[in-house]
Amino acid sequence: MKAGIVGLPNVGKSTLFNCLSNAKAQSANFPFCTIEPNVGVVNVPDKRLEKLEELVKPQRVIPATVEIVDIAGLVKGASKGEGLGNQFLANIRETDAILHVLRCFDNDNIVHVEGSVNPIRDKEIIDIELQLKDLETVDKRLEKVNRAARTGNKEAVKEKALLDEVKKALEAAQNVRSFQCKEEDRNMFISPLQLITDKPVLYICNVDEGAAKNGNAYVDKVKETIANEQARLLVLAVSIEADINELESFEERQLFLEDLGLEEAGAAKLIRESYSLLNQQTYFTAGEKEVRAWTIPIGASAPEAAGVIHSDFEKGFIRAEVIAYEDYVQFGTEAKVKEAGKMKVEGKEYIVKDGDVMHFRFNV
Repeated sequence: MKAGIVGLPNVGKSTLFNCLSNAKAQSANFPFCTIEPNVGVVNVPDKRLEKLEELVKPQRVIPATVEIVDIAGLVKGASKGEGLGNQFLANIRETDAILHVLRCFDNDNIVHVEGSVNPIRDKEIIDIELQLKDLETVDKRLEKVNRAARTGNKEAVKEKALLDEVKKALEAAQNVRSFQCKEEDRNMFISPLQLITDKPVLYICNVDEGAAKNGNAYVDKVKETIANEQARLLVLAVSIEADINELESFEERQLFLEDLGLEEAGAAKLIRESYSLLNQQTYFTAGEKEVRAWTIPIGASAPEAAGVIHSDFEKGFIRAEVIAYEDYVQFGTEAKVKEAGKMKVEGKEYIVKDGDVMHFRFNV
């Protein structure tokens, strides 16, 4: 699963990417310093994994991961190919969620591509370019659907009516993720189009050090603007995250955060938010050889969860032995959990819960 970092040039995207990933994106005080999308695989911070490691003492620990893509800055006219627009928009289309960075700080030494700091205007510039690209996609689909609808095809008539409404929404500068319709219609007619503005989005308000904890007036305006949009928001001081990234030890980083009145690095919050934004959750396997976090979609069944380990596990699924994370921590070992009668044996219909510790029985 991929989350793509987008925004205007020079708002802190590549600096943020550097904080999240060991892969170093070029970061410079001028537009278009990122041309090819940089990709980093980032570990998802999870205190539950640390606790299981403490209890089980395995030979190795493998965390869940999220793929983060640093996409070069969009500019006005990107949908028509301005700047490197076509390439950038293609890169965004390949992601599963969008991390939209907005500059919410004043600094005369950092050039803004639009000449002034205004996160609402910046958001609208990006939104318009993405909406225009989505309009192209909807128009192309409507050409085909209109022909089928004229023949009286009932499904085509239904799809045409819905896409006409989607088109009106886009022309009114509304993102598709905010468009209201029946879930079954969305799944049947909208989702297959992979529209960019239908992707889940997290707005990252990049602030200065003084606003790291409580935000500022720019952040308040962004919150107000996205109130009716199906979106999330995170306040992050990217410059501080860069400073934290330079510190060698965990203890140094914690002291730095305490001085700022922060409980943890914003990058950790961002990674967890990205994971959640992608509609993912975690289950664990725990044994002497390894403790591991596995990524599955929310709502996955036990056989689907088993299939993430190996397709044979799903094909030959017999049952799952399930321990709730809280029970594992309370009793300390798998044996004691069993003694307390807290290990459940679940079949194919079981829907996995976030944090379940699981063993699978299968036969191929």
